[in-house]
Amino acid sequence: MISKYSNTYQIPVTTTQTRFPTQARQALIVAAAIRQAAQRSPALITTSDIAAEVGVTQGALFKHFPTKDAIWLAAISWVSQELPARLEEAANSASSPLQALRAVFDAHIDFVVANGGVPRLIFHELQQPGDRAVKRQVQALLHGYQQLLLRLLGAAQLRQGLDHGAAAMLFVGIIQGLVMQSMVSGDSNAMKSQSGPVFNIYLQGICP
Repeated sequence: MISKYSNTYQIPVTTTQTRFPTQARQALIVAAAIRQAAQRSPALITTSDIAAEVGVTQGALFKHFPTKDAIWLAAISWVSQELPARLEEAANSASSPLQALRAVFDAHIDFVVANGGVPRLIFHELQQPGDRAVKRQVQALLHGYQQLLLRLLGAAQLRQGLDHGAAAMLFVGIIQGLVMQSMVSGDSNAMKSQSGPVFNIYLQGICP
């Protein structure tokens, strides 16, 4: 729905007088949903809210997505394609496994800063009971992320006896912590200034 490595899932908000192909209209709707999620809990966002931001009627929105869950699933599907691609590109651009870990860390932070609604959506879905399609997509995304980290950790010269699984979990946990702090402060850009010192402490823990 969005070109590969686009900066954000952002398309200018349009009006009902502007006509777009189905795929472009779906992208507009998902972009609006992610923007809304950056401001408040996905549970509080209605299809009416999303339709109003896009500039279409609620009926027109339902022509593209039958339910709000279908919109969230499309949003997570986009994240599941975009984020891993950016992380892989970052890892491949580095000259060593440790530098690749730092590049992946920075790429993830940049992605979250540009798409503030994504972590809110992921946190929301992981808290939902039952076996939901969106939740399964999130779990698959996190599993793929863990595999990337385990690959990089396995190739690096690390502290003897280091538990790679725990190190991968901590890596993701650090980013989640930075995200939570940014939500509390309301300043997502603060993550970028804090990420360097925090990552250096992580390196001290895993390196010889």
